[in-house]
Amino acid sequence: MCRCLTILLLLTSALANADTQGTRIGYVDMKHVLDNAPQVQAVRERLDQEFRPRNDALMADETRLERMRQSLQTDEGLDSETRFSLEREIRNLARSIERRRDDLREEISFRTNAEKQALEEDIRIAIQAIAERDSFDLILTIPVAYASESINITGEVLEFLEVEFEGNVNRRVER
Repeated sequence: MCRCLTILLLLTSALANADTQGTRIGYVDMKHVLDNAPQVQAVRERLDQEFRPRNDALMADETRLERMRQSLQTDEGLDSETRFSLEREIRNLARSIERRRDDLREEISFRTNAEKQALEEDIRIAIQAIAERDSFDLILTIPVAYASESINITGEVLEFLEVEFEGNVNRRVER
């Protein structure tokens, strides 16, 4: 707590000194950028397409498992050997579904994190380009309690990312 207070006091002091020297400060709402950048939408669609078949197969197996469980409960005419076989098949399918669901969840998490790191690098490059182009001395991206719209450059970052995204899409189409 004391360390955070010290950092806050130093930042406040630096900002007060910077203001008197004409320093330009900007703010980027990273949550807004990560929710709205076209690169993020493209990654979501790509990951959805990549993992949808496995997810659909899991859902189909879950439906089959539920039907098997209902059949076991409602069909009282099963002999003991058939009942035992069905119970074993239900257990095996349930284990298989759980393993595959865990594997899918881990793989999606891994791929999402890898894509997010690549996107964060693109966003960092966009912020740096805008800061250099518009002569900003400091750009904040961490959550802040308040940032005036006059220093909010989130829209500019999104525009930069959209232009970059469109350029990349057009280059892929031309190939």
